[in-house]
Amino acid sequence: MEDRFALLIDADNVSAKYIKPILDELSKYGNVTYKRIYGDWTKTNNASWKEELLQNSITPIQQFSYTTGKNATDSAMIIDAMDMLYTSELEGFCLVSSDSDFTKLASRLRESGKTVIGMGEDKTPSPFRKACDIFTVLELLLEDNTDKDEKEEKGTPHQHHGKERKKDTAASKEQIEEAVVKIITENQNNDRETGLGEVGSRLVKLYPDFDVRRYGYSLLSKFLETLPKLKLIQEGTKVSVTLYEDKSRQEMVEEYILRQIQANGRYGISLGSLGNRIRARFGNFKVRDYGFSQFKQYIQSFPNVQIVEDGERTRAVYMSDE
Repeated sequence: MEDRFALLIDADNVSAKYIKPILDELSKYGNVTYKRIYGDWTKTNNASWKEELLQNSITPIQQFSYTTGKNATDSAMIIDAMDMLYTSELEGFCLVSSDSDFTKLASRLRESGKTVIGMGEDKTPSPFRKACDIFTVLELLLEDNTDKDEKEEKGTPHQHHGKERKKDTAASKEQIEEAVVKIITENQNNDRETGLGEVGSRLVKLYPDFDVRRYGYSLLSKFLETLPKLKLIQEGTKVSVTLYEDKSRQEMVEEYILRQIQANGRYGISLGSLGNRIRARFGNFKVRDYGFSQFKQYIQSFPNVQIVEDGERTRAVYMSDE
């Protein structure tokens, strides 16, 4: 049976354009049994919500602004959440707001053993983000939803190109890498492997607003593969994460190059693409550091690797001994 969630939206601090991405994202976690939105519906600035409420069966809760400068919407939403906590069989709550006033509510719900998913714009203060089990930035959801719509229209695969968002307050890739290294090291000290799923769940606990889409990737595995100290190993459907740390940089580079060539099968990979991948992963890669004046010569030095001239493209192909 799916977990049951209550979706509570602060209309004063969230735009109607986010509703489809919000519902799509929340569907990953369970069944939404309550859908309520709070605001003063006599105000013209909430008019954009009307059609969305009808289309998505969201119940509007009217809350007049009794006093200028006071947010009555917050109080109504908090009271309803506490009523649901004690009278409804819910596993979690999704609080949608860019306001830090819901920080205490999120903490209280978690103290009662409920999962709290927060959603808000990039401007959402850090205390509210950290009070949630998971926090998702709405701009990321909107971008991801737009990408999917474009993919469906064009009939082309959805791809991210590793471009990081500008002016982002997320943890840096270096911080994420060090956190994963610590997780793996702790497990190694206890003779345990580190699964990809464990890495994902522990990163969210450390950084509730962690989301690979912030860094331009759609999959956690693709993101982790760009971190030089980490190595992913797949055995059937099982994917584990381990360290490159005990190897020299040259060994790391050469092992990575061989994997890239082998992964492309009989056709191989163009030297241009291979060079771009190496530089993307290892940054300041220079073939002269390995005793060669040309990249082509360097790749030719690998055992079982053959260089194939193919018109304007030059490919590296792995030739097995069999």
